[in-house]
Amino acid sequence: MVEVTVTPRSSLADRPVQTLVRGLSPSQLVTLRASLKDEQGETFQARAFFRADGAGEVDPGRHAALGGSYTGVWPMGVFWFLQPDTLFRRLVKRDVAGSPFLVLLEVFDGICLVTGPQDRPLASCEAERWYVGPGVRRVPVREGRVRGALFLPPGPGPFPGVIDLFGGAGGLIEFRAGLLASRGFAVLALAFFAYDDLPRALAQLDLEYFEEAAELLLRHPKVRGPGLGVVGVSKGAEVALAMATFLPQVVATVWINGTAYLHGNPLVYKDLRVPPIPYYVERITFTETGALDNSAIFADPRDPAYSASAIPTEKIRGKVLFVVGEDDRSFNSKLFARLAMARMPPESCRLLSYPGAGHLIEPPGSPLCTASSIRFTPRPVVWGGEARAHAKAQEHSWEEIVQFLKLHLGPAAVAVKL
Repeated sequence: MVEVTVTPRSSLADRPVQTLVRGLSPSQLVTLRASLKDEQGETFQARAFFRADGAGEVDPGRHAALGGSYTGVWPMGVFWFLQPDTLFRRLVKRDVAGSPFLVLLEVFDGICLVTGPQDRPLASCEAERWYVGPGVRRVPVREGRVRGALFLPPGPGPFPGVIDLFGGAGGLIEFRAGLLASRGFAVLALAFFAYDDLPRALAQLDLEYFEEAAELLLRHPKVRGPGLGVVGVSKGAEVALAMATFLPQVVATVWINGTAYLHGNPLVYKDLRVPPIPYYVERITFTETGALDNSAIFADPRDPAYSASAIPTEKIRGKVLFVVGEDDRSFNSKLFARLAMARMPPESCRLLSYPGAGHLIEPPGSPLCTASSIRFTPRPVVWGGEARAHAKAQEHSWEEIVQFLKLHLGPAAVAVKL
């Protein structure tokens, strides 16, 4: 009898699992398909074609996929190369604490290019992919002006504190915070516009709001001070770099595909105002699929006319890890990283640069999204990236990020396991 198993069946979304098919005929050609439905009912799927070995087994960690969504030996291939049935959808877990993604694994005889109701699998199983481990608590945050969600590991603590920021679409995104909390950090997923009673649009970066959030986190009895970490991507990386520059509480910063200058919105902090470089929206181009390519709307930051918009990173007293996808189609992240680092002592910063990786570098388990619809844009936006290179970048950078935070914030709690 044909059997497909995933071990462990229940796991954290950033952890590897082993998929194994048994009971096939030697050299039998089969299709291994993974699929899930997100919280909006959108289907994401990947499939790979294999020929069973002499024992009638298929192990994606040992056997090369001959075709399908990927080729070659990728132990997590059908998980990492999931793609939406509907163009421009991005796989994002919203209900982080309440439920996992349920991934259905199916094995079909022969080459199954599409799957319909008439196609009966030889075997199937279901895997749970969680974004919080057992005992991790999610606490809604609505104190003073601060809005977000605090994720606390199990146990008495105290735990190293981290603020987690996403980008220009606004709202509150929590999946990375849940995974970091499962690694032993107390993590505040922080919204800064387009959420709850916060401003609907981002008019300016009020650094006092982020300072209030940092002080709130450090006051928590389960958070170990005196310093904290910040992780930010895209516009969130711009904010994270400004926090590292002006807020002494920030001692470890992870900057993922951001800028080193203010763009579009000024930064204000007490008596300070940093003017922005304007966006040149007339330079937007359309791709063959109709998505927006924004890569040309950024002026050359090296133009002396924009020097006042630079974030003065020479003021940073903590450590910064710069994470760059060299195929970022949102903006020239590598240039911005190098400009920021040029103003800093070499020992205070480090660059991880990944050829072929796109803008949305996330924890492993998040499939590459090359373009997606986001709030406030009339068309989908291009993010870039090549699937295989991007998957490797996510796997490598995630472990580097976790180790960086542990190194500079002190040891985290024992990681939670399912």
